[in-house]
Formats: sequence, C-alpha cells, structure tokens
Amino acid sequence: MGSSTDDLSDSAAEHTGAAPRISSTRDLLALSLGALGVVYGDLGTSPLYTLKECFNPTHGVTPVFENVLGILSLIFWALTIAVVVKYMVFVMRADNRGEGGIMALLALILPKGQAVMDRRTVALVFCALIGTALLLSDGMITPVITVLGAVEGLEVAMPGLQPFVVPATLVILVGLFMIQKRGTAVVGSFFGPAMLLWFGMIALLGLPWVLREPRVLQAVLPWHGLRFLASHGVHGFLILGAVVLCITGTEALFADMGHFGRRPIRLAWYAVVFPCLLLNYFGQGAALLLGGEAVVANPFYALAPPALLYPVVVVSTIAAIIASQALISGSFSLAQQAMQLGFSPRLHIVHTSSAARGQIYVPEINAILFVVCCTLALTFRSSTNLAAAYGLAVTGTMTATSVLMYAVARRSWGWSAAKAGLVVGLLLCFDVPFLAANLSKLAHGGWVPVLIGGAVLIVLATWKRGRVLLASQMSRGMVPVQEFLATLRVGSPVRVQGTAVFMTSNRGVVPPALLHHFKHNKVLQEQVILLSVVTENVPQVQPEERGSVEVLGDGFFSVVAHYGFMETPNVPRAIKQCRDKGLHVRMSEVSYYLGRETLLAGQHGGMAGWRKSLFVFLSRNARPATAFFALPPDRVVELGMQVQF
Repeated sequence: MGSSTDDLSDSAAEHTGAAPRISSTRDLLALSLGALGVVYGDLGTSPLYTLKECFNPTHGVTPVFENVLGILSLIFWALTIAVVVKYMVFVMRADNRGEGGIMALLALILPKGQAVMDRRTVALVFCALIGTALLLSDGMITPVITVLGAVEGLEVAMPGLQPFVVPATLVILVGLFMIQKRGTAVVGSFFGPAMLLWFGMIALLGLPWVLREPRVLQAVLPWHGLRFLASHGVHGFLILGAVVLCITGTEALFADMGHFGRRPIRLAWYAVVFPCLLLNYFGQGAALLLGGEAVVANPFYALAPPALLYPVVVVSTIAAIIASQALISGSFSLAQQAMQLGFSPRLHIVHTSSAARGQIYVPEINAILFVVCCTLALTFRSSTNLAAAYGLAVTGTMTATSVLMYAVARRSWGWSAAKAGLVVGLLLCFDVPFLAANLSKLAHGGWVPVLIGGAVLIVLATWKRGRVLLASQMSRGMVPVQEFLATLRVGSPVRVQGTAVFMTSNRGVVPPALLHHFKHNKVLQEQVILLSVVTENVPQVQPEERGSVEVLGDGFFSVVAHYGFMETPNVPRAIKQCRDKGLHVRMSEVSYYLGRETLLAGQHGGMAGWRKSLFVFLSRNARPATAFFALPPDRVVELGMQVQF
C-alpha cells in the first residue's frame, strides 16, 4: 500500500476485522464499558503500587516537594507518551484488519506465500518472538502482583492478617482462572461496571488531597521530571525502573484490540481512565507532601479515611482480580496468532462469542498461566518482591513493538526511511531508557521474565524450525502430481465410489498418505481431493475467498482453503463452499486421509539434538489434526509412517 492507514476510518477497519460491529451509540458505550474491565484493569490498578515503589526506602528518595513533583511529572509524561502518543495515536493504527498485538504486526511484514525471508526479515521475526515471549511472561506476572498489591491492604487495616495474604491470593487466582472459559464478553459484562466503580473511587480518593495541596498540579510541566533526573544522576535514572510500573498494561491496549475495537478502547481511556488515574496519582503525591514518611509505607491506602479503609480494600481486591484479565485475554490472542503463523503447536481454540470472532479461550494457555501464577505467588509472597520482575517484561515488549513499527511503516504504509526513522526513533528514545533502567534489576527479580520469556522463545523458535526441517525431509522423494497421474493412466487402477480428501502442505506433489494408501490398498476413489490449508497474513478472509479449486484431471482436484491467522480451519465447511466452483461432493461419502508421522530425532544437522527432542515432544502433545481441522472422527483414516529428521 502506498498510503498511510490513517486514510482508513476506524469503523471501516473494525468492520472488516475481528472486533464487534458498532452500529449505534449504545453499542459503542457498551463496548467501552467492557473495555474498561478487560483492557484497562492492569493500567487502572497501577496506583496500588507505583508510587509506593518509587518512594521505597531502598531507593533512598525522600518525599520532599522537589522529589514528589519530579516523580509525579515522570508518571504524567510516561502515561502521556506511552499511552496517548505511542499507542493511541500511532501503534493502534497499525492494525491488521482490526486485529492488534505484536504477532499481528509480524504478519504485516512477513513475505507472502512461501517466499524465502532475507536476513532483515529474519531479524524482525526474532524481535517479534522476543516481544511475544516477554508479553506472555508479563501475562503470568500481572495476576500475581496486582492481586498481592490489593490483598496487602489487609495488612494496613489489620497487621495481624499478614499471614493470610498469600493464601487469600491463591484462592483469588483459582477463581480468576476458572471463569476464563466463560469468555471475555461475559467476563467484561461483569468486570466493566466493577472497574467503573474502581475508577470513580480512586478519583474521589485523590480529589480531596489535590484540593488540599494544589501545588502537585505543577507536575504536568515536564521540566520537573527532567530536573529530578538531572539532580539525582544515575540514581534518578534507576528510579525509572519503578516509574515504569504506571504504564504496565499498555501493550494490552494493542493485544486486546480484536476483542473490542479501536474506538471503544480510546473512548474509555479519554473519558474515564486517564483523568481518574491522574487524580489518584496527584492525590497520592499530595498525601506524601502532607503526611511525609508516615505515608510512604502505602500512599494509596493513605488516601482513604479510616472509616472507609475496609470498603476500599474490598473494591481494590476486586479491581486487582479484574486487572489480570487484560494480559490473560491478550495471551489467548497471542497464542492463537502464533499457532496460525506456524510458531506454535496446534492448540484448542474455543470461540466464546458468535458476534466477535476475536473473543476466544485457550485451555492449554489458561492452565500454564495458572500454574506459573501460583508458583510466583508462593515464591515471592509480596508485590514489592515481585515489582522488580514486572517492568522488564513490559519495557522489552514495548521496545520490540517500536522496532516492528518501523518495518510496518516502510513496507505496509509506504513511508520513507527518514519519516519512519524519525517517528520510531522518537518512540525508542522513550522505550530504551526505561528498558535500560529495568535491566539493572536482573539480580533482584528481573530474571523471572527473562527465564519465562526465554523458555517461551525456545518453544516458538524450535517449533518453527522443526516444521521447516520436517517439511524439507518429507519433500525428498516426493512424486509430482502430473507424473503420478500419468502412471495411473497407464496402470488403470480400480476406482471405487466416493471422495477421498488428502491433506497436504506441499502443493504440486503427491501427499505421502496418498502414496501409502494406493500402495497398500491398490484402489482409489472416484474423486480425489488434494487439500491444502493456507494461513494468510490477515486476521480473517472473506467467505468468497475461502477456497480455490483446480481440476487436475482423472477425477483429481487441488483445493486450497484460505484462513486468516485469527481463524480456526474447518475443512468440511471449506469443501462445501467450493461447490459453486465446480467441485461436486456428497459429504456423506467423503473420507479424510491423514498421515500420522512418528518423528525420530536423527543425527542430521539443522538443529541441536535437545531441540529436536523438544520438537518431538511438542508434536506428540499437539492437538490432533482431526479436531483442529474439524474433521468428523468417523470418516477419518490415519496412515502411520516414521520420519527421521
């Protein structure tokens, strides 16, 4: 494309994508309310721990006027630049037919079809995989730190309850992951009103303190933050590792865009989230100025009058539960996109809404997140201990997104190198300092997202590389289709009634399953369909573009079923949709033939032995092709073969 996506209206983009259709103001308001609960939970609950960590005694920053104003200024401008400028104005316009997330960006820059990637594209793919791995690790840390941060309010209300903080957190996490199968539509319908109550509460808690100490409003002037950084030197720079906690959850704005759409997410931010966050942060700053060291232990709960402390703890706990939803639902979307783009084994995708194709539930990812979250809660036991681990995952993902934005601007929007470099360079001037500040916390918990993200990265890269090696190995000795048909004309094999569908990923050659079937059974059906499922670099394809049919002769047909990376293939339905393209099939007489490979890790090069063993393990535990392609189990014939790679 030679023009910017800015030329497209928001509504037009959303109508062709995964997001729900907006046909009235009522729809817009309802979706905005749902976005409050699903998208903004993480960002919205950051006041629970951000200023608390900034003024943590270990940092040695005292709550005097200059320091409070400086940190408030850094928080204000971090929110403005990261959320308003970067995501609202720039990144969210880089959608892929309405779908967002770092894997959607990757799909925009991948070459079409089976084109070989150059070194620059390979580097961009690796960058996207790093960002995806860190975002998934963020989805594991977010539920723990937010729930712990809220439940720790019990200690403020009654110190004797401290031993019950971790058990209560575990109970809440169990409930949270159990309701995920209900889907984001149902979850959002409850979470939205609850988060609206939360934002109203934090605004009302902060407003009286701002009125008592209005000087905190000076923090909107950027030089207060710059002066703080200049006067504190390296120590001030390291404080950015705590300030970054105020923008945790920003990547969820993009990753969850397919669930609600661009317009509802923006409306919720400008109308509710941003003003309420600022009132609360400025209120905490005012409380620090008026209360001094006595408030440092927990500035958020210091805003509440003693008589309202328990209700505030209850609402905060509910909000913390909801805060986890943004990254959990985002993790589901990322997992599906990674699978369809060939970076993940087949997973069980449950579509939880008939109106919004982007609303899904992935049981395997839900189970992994649950186990890791409980492990982190038992290991770290407090939000302060886990805070160091939190920022690194966020800043790493944001930096990867900025790098990918350069490629999208150049390849998809047709921007010049100077224009794209200027915009992305300015974004990196914001991202890189925060990332560098968080790297200093590697030894104090920052190793957690690195460890988790590294494990995810290995899985993604190993699966992609393993599939390439396996396809290369299986392509050796394959017979071209036309050569096979020529031998059939000479031999005149027995043809029986019915239609046989052979799944193949290599067009133009005979699938191994067909060769095995013909070799051992000596017969062929009257109609033979060689069917390939191709994942396009778009979220969904139009129904009329679903299937293409090529007549090969002698009753053979080549069918290509096209799907987007946010869709789950349904082969029988795709075959039915090809009837108007010359393919006449009685579905009751169709048999589906699949090759079931037993993988043997050999001594061939291309991948380390331990990675081959990992690939074999992943392949054996992937979702069966029968279920993944929606094939009727009683009409499937599997032919086994051993493949050494």
